[in-house]
Amino acid sequence: MSHDDREKWQHKYRRGAYAGRRHPASYLQQQLPALTPPCKRALDLACGAGRNALYLAGQGYHVDAVDIAREGLQRGRAAAMEDTLAGIQWHEQDLDDGLPAALTGYGLILMIRYLDIDLLRAVCRRLQPGGYILAEVHLQSDSPVAGPSSNDFRAAPGALADVAADLDIIDCWEGITADPDGKDVALARLLARLPVA
Repeated sequence: MSHDDREKWQHKYRRGAYAGRRHPASYLQQQLPALTPPCKRALDLACGAGRNALYLAGQGYHVDAVDIAREGLQRGRAAAMEDTLAGIQWHEQDLDDGLPAALTGYGLILMIRYLDIDLLRAVCRRLQPGGYILAEVHLQSDSPVAGPSSNDFRAAPGALADVAADLDIIDCWEGITADPDGKDVALARLLARLPVA
């Protein structure tokens, strides 16, 4: 991301953006109980203020939460302290620069409402055998839906399934649904597992 993008997100969090959004992604809540990861280590990409990382920590996961916006990470740290949740490491990182080599060996990797198809394909190599990728991104749509106005920030139809070509796909869905706040959103969702050799 550019310096301007970083500052845009810093400014949003300073102004209180997403302050009321402490609930985890509904797709994560729906799918997590059925998962049997090889370990309870998770990577939350573009975690923002950490709503999904906090949820996973509450379920016993050790989480590496990564985001470009220091303000969002600070909000996540504060929420973890408030909820007395241990086991979250907060990493300030521009995902356009990739991930540190030490961030590997996961049972679960999340990419929620952030789009980087190349990164998603690359992080599959950071899973342990039997580990899961869970992704939910905005989908290109001609319908009037909430979310990014530019298709640069929306996945093309079939993009997530393409990423998972070498994985065992458990769930892959594209369509329009209502967000918890009642707004219609066009989403692509993927749950896939790295085969055990």
